[in-house]
Amino acid sequence: MRLSDSFIAAWQPRVLGLLRLAAAFLFMTHGLQKIFGFPTPRASETILFSLSGIAGLMELIGGALLLVGLFTRPVAFLLSGQMAVAYFYAHAPQGFWPLLNRGELAAVYSFVFLYFAVAGPGAWSLDGVLRSRASTVSNAPLGRDAVRTRNDYVARRTAP
Repeated sequence: MRLSDSFIAAWQPRVLGLLRLAAAFLFMTHGLQKIFGFPTPRASETILFSLSGIAGLMELIGGALLLVGLFTRPVAFLLSGQMAVAYFYAHAPQGFWPLLNRGELAAVYSFVFLYFAVAGPGAWSLDGVLRSRASTVSNAPLGRDAVRTRNDYVARRTAP
């Protein structure tokens, strides 16, 4: 069964938005655990200005920004880099295969966030709301020229 192009065009931004929401929520929980010990405390306390503490802040704040879809592309790019560093710093030295070095989640997050950096936020994002408001404001009529219609423009252009 082949999906129609109109179906794909209609659902692509929605599914991208759902992926952003799910990934951001799940990612944010890692920051919640590092910073607040929620939903379960870590084995050792996180020092805020350590590598783990900075990572926790990035996960918590970046995850929240992705969740609401604000500054999606730059935030996703930074988080993609963070997860790549996490993989090569913490997981890769333990072995080549991600399944064995327990780095598959960091690798997947890195590539998913890289995709968001390129594709954007999808549906249901503050970026989309701000973009639509900005285009509405830039297309808003100004002054007395705003009452001209298309017919006025055509008549003025074709007049001798």
